[in-house]
Amino acid sequence: MILIGLTGGIGSGKSTVSLLLAGHGALIIDADAIVREVQQPGSAVLDKIAERFGEQMIAADGSLDRAALAAVAFADDQAIKDLGKIVHPAVGAEMNRRVAEAALTDQVVVMDIPLLAENPRPGLQATIVVDVDPELAVSRLVEFRNMTETDARARIAKQSPRDKRLAIADRVVDNGGDRDELAAQVEVVWHWLQTLPQIRESPLDLTTKTEPPPPA
Repeated sequence: MILIGLTGGIGSGKSTVSLLLAGHGALIIDADAIVREVQQPGSAVLDKIAERFGEQMIAADGSLDRAALAAVAFADDQAIKDLGKIVHPAVGAEMNRRVAEAALTDQVVVMDIPLLAENPRPGLQATIVVDVDPELAVSRLVEFRNMTETDARARIAKQSPRDKRLAIADRVVDNGGDRDELAAQVEVVWHWLQTLPQIRESPLDLTTKTEPPPPA
């Protein structure tokens, strides 16, 4: 396999880049998607969230009330840390399992990790950073994710600075333009990824940390 890291700040369009890479044939291991999987009704993770943050975090159908959890977690640095201690181990174990499954294939495996700049991962052959001007990110979060401007700016402020993400990049994808411009950049990146050497074993210590889930 060829093992790649993909990251970008909230509102950068990282998920769109991930979809475009998948369209070229990449295997995407999406940390945020796995967060949702490990928080399914009846899971040990969901039970621990309810124990720490209260039964009101559980909706009537037994699922996680993501908006309620986000309102509590993002308002308190200690709450974010506590949530991470509950969620990260389960997510990391599942991501490691999926990397191990792909280790002996010829696939391009993309680990889509929001907090890659905060928590660098060993074993990655390259890192792709999706970049966008923070003001454009704010406007997209307000328009497409129904956040208030205050909430959007607060979320961005809690992440690593833009320059810290760019410092770890082997390739930067600029998402300041339209979808066609983005797709053209991703195609160039995809061809470059094909030139990287294959590795034939699962790297050790790929436990990852992720963002707490945003409001639905």
